[in-house]
Amino acid sequence: MNSDTDFFSFLQNTNTQIMKKKELCYIVIVAVLGVSLLLSFAVEVFHLDLGSFSWIAGWVSSPIALAIGFAFALLLGKAFPDFNKTMSKKMLQYSVIGLGFGMNVDKALASGAEGMVFTIASVFGTLALGWLFGRKLLGVDTQTSYLISSGTAICGGSAIAAVGPIIRAKAESMSVALGVVFVLNGIALFLFPTIGDALGMTMKQFGMWAAIAIHDTSSVVGAGAAYDQMHPELVTQQGVSALEVATTIKLTRALWIVVLALVTPFFFRKQLAAADGTTKPWYSCVPRFIIWFVVAILFNTYVLSNAALIGDTASDIGSQFSSAVNKLAKNLITLSLFFIGASLTRETLRCVGLKPLLQGVMLWISISLISLAYIFWL
Repeated sequence: MNSDTDFFSFLQNTNTQIMKKKELCYIVIVAVLGVSLLLSFAVEVFHLDLGSFSWIAGWVSSPIALAIGFAFALLLGKAFPDFNKTMSKKMLQYSVIGLGFGMNVDKALASGAEGMVFTIASVFGTLALGWLFGRKLLGVDTQTSYLISSGTAICGGSAIAAVGPIIRAKAESMSVALGVVFVLNGIALFLFPTIGDALGMTMKQFGMWAAIAIHDTSSVVGAGAAYDQMHPELVTQQGVSALEVATTIKLTRALWIVVLALVTPFFFRKQLAAADGTTKPWYSCVPRFIIWFVVAILFNTYVLSNAALIGDTASDIGSQFSSAVNKLAKNLITLSLFFIGASLTRETLRCVGLKPLLQGVMLWISISLISLAYIFWL
């Protein structure tokens, strides 16, 4: 009897020690990621000079944070599950509000008037194709399929971050969708300039194509800059750069996060009603943080950036403030991706399969070819 009790106590003590080491490892990872992102923010906003240690502020990106979270979940399992769940949810919501300070309605509408009809068609067309490929052909679960379609339709990780909390997406659905988007972003960053060069695309054509067919703004900027470097003579001849065109059009498409956020509860009204146990109008399911996101966009556009209202000096300060808040929001989204990745279980990851990635690839190729045909038709 005593031997059984001793053995049970030994196992209990061993499990306690393992859990403590796991939690310590978790705390160290969060601290390292947090410090690096904080330094990155300080370098960007306050122009902090780190000298030979500048690499400390530049190594953490969204894909890396998500990958570290995946690795932690796979190798060590869960740690602080309640904290993970709370941080991944709340941090994303507050970050989405902060992203609103980086958007300007007037500039986006003015720059995107030419392609507004195609933007509308491509956004809702992508959602329709995503439903066809994901749900009907491949049998991907509803949340993951919709998140991948949303990220492809508008602006990758930012769209997924905005839509995920609205549909109360599970951690595994968020992680899979983000992972698919990041993989395709990395491929596009290297592949698109080469294809554009082979097709002899102009600066405007390549900028439009990159903005429509590449998910995240960061990859769009990278691809546009790479194409400019490949053809500096065309920038001079044509009087416009691919980077400028791509960034401007992507800004216009990013505003469609608002529209997507407002209509998403309509698509998921049955699931949301079932979760609440009540039946209510779809528009009442729009979360409060999306309303504040819209308020942030309007406040940035018509107050902080409005020199006619607050004067040139105050407008400059307002623009700097908006830029700082926007950059902080992006860094918080990056950190939240670790929490999302670390929330997964090994069993869930084993069940993911290749179907979501296949949906993302099919959707990405379709949108790339359709947008390419449209651009050459213009």
